[in-house]
Amino acid sequence: MPRRLRYQVASSLDGFIAGPNGEYDWIVMDPAIDFNALYKEFDTALMGRKTYEVGVKAGYAGVPGLEAIVFSRTLPAATQPGVRIVNDDPVDTVRALKKTPGRDIWLFGGGTLFRTLLDAGLVDSVELAVMPVLIGAGIPVLPPGGISKLVLSHQKTLPSSGIVVLSYSVPGGTAAPPIRYVRGRRTKKSTPRPKGKARAAAKVKGRKPGKPKARRS
Repeated sequence: MPRRLRYQVASSLDGFIAGPNGEYDWIVMDPAIDFNALYKEFDTALMGRKTYEVGVKAGYAGVPGLEAIVFSRTLPAATQPGVRIVNDDPVDTVRALKKTPGRDIWLFGGGTLFRTLLDAGLVDSVELAVMPVLIGAGIPVLPPGGISKLVLSHQKTLPSSGIVVLSYSVPGGTAAPPIRYVRGRRTKKSTPRPKGKARAAAKVKGRKPGKPKARRS
């Protein structure tokens, strides 16, 4: 199967992936999301300069266990452990990258890079973890531009946090994968409990709920 380019991000309910200054402290955490399992689906992460600089300020430069490629017109090209900063055209770079063997490619952010690669027909899926939060302003999921129709492939709701995970396939690309990184709840099989008078009768030793015994006259 060809390598997929997957735009996989957290989003507020009003369509922002970060606050006005790159803030992401509004993101809700849920133990049902297995981030280790998510990371194993990729071997490469793509990001723009702004997303990279937000990470650097927070104390990390890349994505754990993945090779991060940062596209920038202003930062000098450089190679660091786990991070490669390039000044190349993202479209040419990603088109070539998708032809090489490997796992899926994570389009980590931000929205401007997403717009560029979406318009070039290189994005295969749009996967949003929609937070039950309204932040009012910030960096949008996608900057203004042309309309792109998507096809809903998978969805999961996390009741404890209110997060809704949505996975859309982009027509013309490779279909989005199932949402495997959300842990399912284990449920115990239970026997239906008797109701009403039958339940009361069942408490009597040696009696089972069912038809009442006929009375002797």
